[in-house]
Amino acid sequence: MNTLYTDIVERNGETYRFVATDKGLAYFDLYSKEDELVFYFKDAAFIQDKQRIAPYVDSVVEYFTGETTTFDFPLDLIGTDFQKQVWTELRKVPYGTTTTYSSLAEKIGRPTAVRAVANAVGRNPLLVIVPCHRVLGKDGSLTGFRGGLPLKRRLLAIEGHAY
Repeated sequence: MNTLYTDIVERNGETYRFVATDKGLAYFDLYSKEDELVFYFKDAAFIQDKQRIAPYVDSVVEYFTGETTTFDFPLDLIGTDFQKQVWTELRKVPYGTTTTYSSLAEKIGRPTAVRAVANAVGRNPLLVIVPCHRVLGKDGSLTGFRGGLPLKRRLLAIEGHAY
């Protein structure tokens, strides 16, 4: 059984959930009553540990207030090799820009795997930090987003896009 460290943090009227391993941040989302951690981390033991989560909090809050555009802390991407490949490529999409699922598929050398890429993007456990909100449909339209389309619009607006 893996041990994961977690905390729920309230700042600026919002509630965030962080989960970290000894290697780095493994999960981030705006906290809701629906707990999806078991979806991402099967057979894990969760320990609340504010001290282990503290290094991640300020950067994330600063992103939401427009004070920072990058995250300079270690991550622990937990997923399949394919998912990690997609998420690693997704992390290369610069702040303030967007991409498409088909472009991501091409960049990882799997141009016919657009649907699989979309599924990997949808399974991203590090909302915002691995910037899945920057992925649009081939026609430039907003597409599904684990955090919901209103949050996707908000994140894109923070980065200078109006949708």
